[in-house]
Amino acid sequence: MPRRKPPPAANDFLRRAIASAAARLMAEDGIGDYGAAKRKAARGLGAGDGDALPSNDEVEVELRAYQSLYQEDEQHERLRAMRETALRLMEAMADFRPCLTGSVLDGTAGRFSEIELDLFADSAKDVEIFLLSRNIPYEISDKGQPTHHAAHLPEAQLRLDWGDFPAVLAIYPIAGERHAKRSARSGRGENGRARAAAVAALLATGP
Repeated sequence: MPRRKPPPAANDFLRRAIASAAARLMAEDGIGDYGAAKRKAARGLGAGDGDALPSNDEVEVELRAYQSLYQEDEQHERLRAMRETALRLMEAMADFRPCLTGSVLDGTAGRFSEIELDLFADSAKDVEIFLLSRNIPYEISDKGQPTHHAAHLPEAQLRLDWGDFPAVLAIYPIAGERHAKRSARSGRGENGRARAAAVAALLATGP
C-alpha cells in the first residue's frame, strides 16, 4: 500500500522538531553543515530524509534560539574573540582582499566553528608562497577548481591555525570578487561577505 501522507499539522510539528534537533546537533556536537544536521536529526526522530525537512533558515532560527537560551554568555564571548582573531588574520592577508564569511560573520559561530575567509588572487599558489615565506604552517584541504573555471568557485581551500582558532582560507580568482557570495543556508546570492572595516564595525557594536 502507498504510504499515507501525514496531515498538515503533524507535518508542521515534525518540521519544527527536526529543526530544533538539528540546531542542537550544530550547537553541541559541532555539525557545521545544515543538510547533514537535518538528516541526522530526522533519522533520530524516526523520519526519513525526505519527510518534512525544514529549510536552513528555519534551522538557523532554532540555532540562534538555542544559543541564546543555553550558551548565551559563552557564545557571545567566543563570537567576539573569533571576530577579533578574524580581523587580525584579515590584516595579515590584506594583499589578497580578504572577506569574512560564514558563521563568524552571521553571528552563529559556536564551540566548533572555524573562521572562514574568502581571498582573491591570480593563483592559489600566490597565497601559498605568501604563507611559506612567513613560516605560517597550513594544509591544503581542497584543491577546488582551476582559475579558468567558474569564478564563483574557489580554486583551493587552505586550513591553518591563527591565534586560538582554526581558519579556512577559500581562494578565488580575482574575477570572483564580482560575484555575490551564495548563502550557505538559502543557496541564494546575497551579501555574505564582509571586509575588514565591516568586521571592525561589528566589533564596535557588539554581538
